[in-house]
Amino acid sequence: MRHLCQRIVCYDIVSPALPSHGVRDKIVAPGSTLPRYRMPVPDALYLIDAIGPFFRGYARRTINWSKIPFEHLQLDGPGREPQWAQIREDLGTFARQVSEIGFNAVSLDDVTHLADHEWYEPEVRAKIAVYREEFSRCFEVLQASGLAVYLTMDYFSSTAALRSRKVKPDVFVRDLLDTFFTEFPQVAGVIIRIGESDGRDVKDDFQSQLWLKQPAQANAFLKLLLPVFEKHRRKLVFRTWTVGAYRIGDLMWHRGTFAKVLDGLESNALIVSMKYGESDFFRYLPLNQNFFRTKVAKIIELQTRREYEGCGEYPSFVGWEYERYAQELRHAETVVGCMVWCQTGGWVPFRRLAYVDGTAVWTELNTFVTLRLFKDGALVEDAVHEYAQRTHCPDGRAMVELLRLSDEVIRDLLYVEEFARQKLFFRRVRIPPVLHVYWHNIFVSHSVRRMLRYFVQDPEGCLRAATRSLERLGQMKSLAAQAGLPVADIEYMEDTFRLLALAREYSFGNDDEAMMDRVRAAKKAYKAKYPKNGPRYRYRVKLDFSPLLLQPRYLRWGLKLLFRSQRGYRLVDRLITLHLLSMIYRVISRRRPHWVPAFARESAMGVDAVFR
Repeated sequence: MRHLCQRIVCYDIVSPALPSHGVRDKIVAPGSTLPRYRMPVPDALYLIDAIGPFFRGYARRTINWSKIPFEHLQLDGPGREPQWAQIREDLGTFARQVSEIGFNAVSLDDVTHLADHEWYEPEVRAKIAVYREEFSRCFEVLQASGLAVYLTMDYFSSTAALRSRKVKPDVFVRDLLDTFFTEFPQVAGVIIRIGESDGRDVKDDFQSQLWLKQPAQANAFLKLLLPVFEKHRRKLVFRTWTVGAYRIGDLMWHRGTFAKVLDGLESNALIVSMKYGESDFFRYLPLNQNFFRTKVAKIIELQTRREYEGCGEYPSFVGWEYERYAQELRHAETVVGCMVWCQTGGWVPFRRLAYVDGTAVWTELNTFVTLRLFKDGALVEDAVHEYAQRTHCPDGRAMVELLRLSDEVIRDLLYVEEFARQKLFFRRVRIPPVLHVYWHNIFVSHSVRRMLRYFVQDPEGCLRAATRSLERLGQMKSLAAQAGLPVADIEYMEDTFRLLALAREYSFGNDDEAMMDRVRAAKKAYKAKYPKNGPRYRYRVKLDFSPLLLQPRYLRWGLKLLFRSQRGYRLVDRLITLHLLSMIYRVISRRRPHWVPAFARESAMGVDAVFR
């Protein structure tokens, strides 16, 4: 993997606050009197998301962390200037810290809210004008710290007026970007997402939808856009992440789909961005082998605020997990950097802001170590000791040991190792390696019990692992005190993980009334300790002890039919799960919507996306 210092290329970037040395020539954007400069941008890309400052003061209980909440931003009235001044101040704090540790670029949302077009409604264009003004000032803050700015973009987002015109989306986006790049030379590139649209909770003037359904469509789309990026000397960062919808839904792991989408694409303007595994940001996943396919430049996506592992409320250390990926990628000549998510991801109430509010110590530790691993090729222990020195930790060895135990507890108790190590696919998605925890939800139910007992052959070993994990949590509290780290976070982790241990006991032990009473009592005590309106947001514990009305042999038949342990599709997949099952689901969702759990219907895009 190439390092930052090896090669430098130049792109058009704005930075009014940059010193004069290194400036190649000055340009002025249309309608602007501010001086704008072209500056060198490294070919090696170490990118971090900078959306945290836009969430300060966001009062919604469960927050969609996948995108800036534009409805929260003040566009007029007395509240506008104070809010945007605070955002710029927070961005400055963020930028100075991430630049100092070695990042050279940031990502923000999004092109859609900054690119104006005459076909939009007048009121939408008025909002865009304000966004353009305020975000331009934000870009100046970021570039003052030497950070290149990349903007995200969903394909395809539209307003009601645009949809009424029945435009060709690919041509519209091409022309929109051509104009946008001329008007915003500050923007170094665009990060395009084609495999997921906005969640059901997003209420905005723009509505995003999945438009590309076939690999050939994606290939043609990229070939249409790349000349625009080449013309303006910008980077097109193409994300392979999908939720499994349509024929292109297996892009992130299927070598055939991956090859078809990138066939004939050799542009220096193109970077392919991939998550490290064949699923979302979970553990126990092998490195995605598509990093070693095609000659297109690539970056790896890494999450340091772990959305499925507490979102930084307690230590969920990724160092040893990521070290393995970094070592494997040393042989991947086309990998030119990484994209680190320190804030993005999940629908959760947790709201610590990395590099902004001083509370996100575990996320910031993860972020520092991750960058050292992938940029400098450091060893985990060396990176942790460096972080300990930078933060004046009184005992670096205690910090290393605390993080080692954290890693073991997460792997042994948040996950069920025997299940997590299994390679399972359903339709076009790889099944996540954890069944009973999703975001801030813990599921304790008879159906989860039945599923786990089907996949796990050593229940006694799982129970022993839970007991060992609880013992380690006790050690972690004393180590946190030695290292000067928040002991209260370890206590919260211990309280939450005791619930997980009890849920495991229910799943692999007795399911009599006494056991169920213990679970109910533990949930009640947990809610009492962490009340709904208290200072610490808690996990949501969902109990359902009603028996699953399906005979064991029928459950086994159903799971064997629906799930496969190979990446390639079976005949039964092509005949039933990929086609017939989609039709059956559509009938059920329309006529018997209550058969689909509310959590599955309402979270993110909704489970129906998987059946498209």
